[in-house]
Amino acid sequence: MDTPQSPTRAFPFDARPLTDPVDPAALAAYRRSVRTTRTWGDVAKTVGAVLVFAFVGVMFLIVAVVMVGVIVSAGGGSSFGLSAFVPVLLILAVGGVIALLVVLRHRQGIRQYRLATFAAANGMTYVPEVKDPPLPGMIFDLGRGRIAKSLVRGTAPRFVEFANYQYTTGSGKEAQTHEWGYIAIRLDVPLPNIVLDSLANNGFLGSNLPARYDRHQRLSLEGDFDRRFALYCPVGYERDALYLFTPDIMARFLDHAAAFDVEIVDDWLFLYAQRQEVSTVDPAVWARMFATVGAVIDKLAQWARWRDERLAASGVASGAAASAPGAPGVPVAPPGFLPAGVAAPTPMPGASRWAPPPGVAAPGRRLKRSFSWGALIFGVVVIVWVFGNFFGGVIGALFSH
Repeated sequence: MDTPQSPTRAFPFDARPLTDPVDPAALAAYRRSVRTTRTWGDVAKTVGAVLVFAFVGVMFLIVAVVMVGVIVSAGGGSSFGLSAFVPVLLILAVGGVIALLVVLRHRQGIRQYRLATFAAANGMTYVPEVKDPPLPGMIFDLGRGRIAKSLVRGTAPRFVEFANYQYTTGSGKEAQTHEWGYIAIRLDVPLPNIVLDSLANNGFLGSNLPARYDRHQRLSLEGDFDRRFALYCPVGYERDALYLFTPDIMARFLDHAAAFDVEIVDDWLFLYAQRQEVSTVDPAVWARMFATVGAVIDKLAQWARWRDERLAASGVASGAAASAPGAPGVPVAPPGFLPAGVAAPTPMPGASRWAPPPGVAAPGRRLKRSFSWGALIFGVVVIVWVFGNFFGGVIGALFSH
């Protein structure tokens, strides 16, 4: 849907590190370099794995001894002859567990090595994991055990991060791990909170997103866009959403990002994929990711000109708003999160002192969320059905007597 006057910029990449044979010496060197950067958290994981392994070995030994006792008591043989098999079984079990751990560790090491070399070959960096990533998207403040894995980051032409993410909700038997893949793109200026809910990945109960938004915030757009995305923007920011999502930008999202849910919040653009890995060793997946990012960021420069007129009415100078930490509408990234050279948003060159500052007024910073009535109705129907069957069976049994 791109016109000849605005072709999609090509973002070629070198996928050979994902498929080329792994040099054992280079892999060993990478493992040594990773080992030197291990944290106390890594040490705790290792100690935990050793304790689990010891517990499994002890339990296996106890089960083997009990089985020998049962067989002997049943007259199946002498205790001395059967007990000789206990150490053999224990050795086989220990050897099998060790072999499995070695294979899994080797595969994980190869995966990390491939992603690290792939990132380096394409001018990016690789980070194995980040706990509680300080990002403002809707999925990053939910549950517990929040962790981003296999992060691949680039800074040219703008900061982009590909990663897999998970968090846990509930407890005990009700605990559930939620898995997402995401792409985070840094914008030039903060923008209103806008969500594009892809209709292609919704389920029986509606949106697959972890957040629900008030219906009166949905903005209908023309053409195929409404049949592929549900767009939500804060009340009063409808004109701003139309300014940002011009027909050419909508065409880019339809052609390249229709499988993703999209969120704009502060000075970030997020593309979410539920239960899908974004950072992987599959070259075909990376080809799609690079094509998607290339098509989207090719049009983001025009968003840098957007300004919120509501801030101009407050009489706040653009220079003061952009330079003061924590100024309205200007988010401050946590220290150490962004790589060197990735700065916070700054005013556009030539902006007058009393022009609207980069930022978003309070009403536009976050969408208003709503309750999921569909999930509630479904839950009530299930409960009624279960209790109906139970009491129906009880009543039927009473009358049968």
